[in-house]
Amino acid sequence: MKKKIAFITGGSRGIGAAICQAYEAAGFSVVAPKRSELDLSSPESVGRYLATRKDWDIDVLVNNAGENKINSIESISLEDWQRTQTTNLTSAVLLIQAFSRHMAANRWGRIVNISSVYSAQARAGRVAYSASKAGLDAVTRTAAIELGASGILVTSVCPGFVDTELTAKNNSPEKIKELCALTALNRLATHHGTNPYRRWRV
Repeated sequence: MKKKIAFITGGSRGIGAAICQAYEAAGFSVVAPKRSELDLSSPESVGRYLATRKDWDIDVLVNNAGENKINSIESISLEDWQRTQTTNLTSAVLLIQAFSRHMAANRWGRIVNISSVYSAQARAGRVAYSASKAGLDAVTRTAAIELGASGILVTSVCPGFVDTELTAKNNSPEKIKELCALTALNRLATHHGTNPYRRWRV
């Protein structure tokens, strides 16, 4: 039987890298383009990338890549706002459009959108990020209805506080301690182990 193919964005580090490892361990062929190959902040880049790969038969799409630049509502620039929406939301929709056609023809497919706890909760400085993730959840709900009849399951995963480079970049050590205090186990979720079904300790 043909090996199933998983296409994963943002697979070079953090949650994305763990997702890639999990799919590889489960026997999938993994495609995880680098930013130099696929710039999700540019619809034109996404279009060019997909145009050269029209015959790809992708079985699983994981929209994991994300932009999270801290800005207040008062100070955020239009450029930062649009970049975040394009990276986190618009490009995910473009990839869903492209790959769901193959999935529908095969009558089987899985689309996983990595959203965030900030899609439903508020925190200062996350206006663009929160809006993009809330939008991604809305896309997930609609896509699940529209694509379900074709054998495609669409889900969102909304991680909380995870020990990644992005978390360290956007939070001081003191702030991370505060975030840990908000969790049931008083710590961030961490990647560990080799079992593809237990990649994250929470």
